[in-house]
Amino acid sequence: MSVEPLEIYLEEQDLGRGLREDVRTGLTAAPKWLPPKWFYDARGSELFEEITRLPEYYPTRAERSVLTERAGEIAELTGAKTLIELGSGSSEKTRLLLDAFTHHGGLGTFVPLDVSVSALRQSTEQIAADYPGLRVRGIVGDFTRHLDRLPAGGRRLVIFLGGTIGNLLPAERAGFLAAMRAALEPGDWLLLGTDLVKDPAVIVPAYDDAAGVTAEFNRNVLRVVNRELGADFDPEAFTHVALWDPEREWVEMRLRAERPQRVRVLDLEVAFAAGEELRTEVSAKFRPERIAAELATAGFTAEEFWTDADGLFGVTLARAD
Repeated sequence: MSVEPLEIYLEEQDLGRGLREDVRTGLTAAPKWLPPKWFYDARGSELFEEITRLPEYYPTRAERSVLTERAGEIAELTGAKTLIELGSGSSEKTRLLLDAFTHHGGLGTFVPLDVSVSALRQSTEQIAADYPGLRVRGIVGDFTRHLDRLPAGGRRLVIFLGGTIGNLLPAERAGFLAAMRAALEPGDWLLLGTDLVKDPAVIVPAYDDAAGVTAEFNRNVLRVVNRELGADFDPEAFTHVALWDPEREWVEMRLRAERPQRVRVLDLEVAFAAGEELRTEVSAKFRPERIAAELATAGFTAEEFWTDADGLFGVTLARAD
């Protein structure tokens, strides 16, 4: 068992500063917004895990089915010596790939990158225990800022699953893919999970489940701001909203003020009119040709594209040019 000490590029004070900057910028914008990364405190992470098991939430199941079917092929095609996971956890999907690479032979190092020290420490220790002989090197960092800290050398495969790339706005997505390419050498690989465009009657319920778990998850961002910044949001005074934007081909999650209210946070007093909405997440859906085009612009060639049996979710294997 080989677990190296965590490499920490993101401290608690960095997270606090980032939250303050996002709250100040987002709540003084028109329309107002907050970024989705602040959903994920311990309670938010628990709620999201619950969401992934809901009948309406197809992305996790669909992506897992692709990886179950294709993990061996991915190991064979890439021959990767180092597996790097962005936004890591000890997830079942990661283990499907680790199992395949272990069986194939040649994988020496697993590098999970995540913002949470505690979650990363726990997952790295567990993975090292379950995969003896694998070098596990955890990096505490933000995948939008710290890609230049990824370890060099060996044939690398970076995995970015769950459709998380859809949470980035188009310009952010282009910047991320360009930074990803800059961090890799020609011949390195990227495995990218993307939710696909389909009937909104399938998409929207995944973000607005009948049990109300996603609504609680959405309101959790207000609880995070209250706790971390001493704000006085009343989360119950906001209604969860999920809307399909057919032009942009994305889902927006919003929080709608049920009544006029004023919220104190930092040195701001933020007014909400009755019915005013605060955007908390964008989740873009993709068409295969758009995925390939965006990857090509960043300097990747999409070598393989796989979907589940129902065509709900796509997994692309791309090579750095």
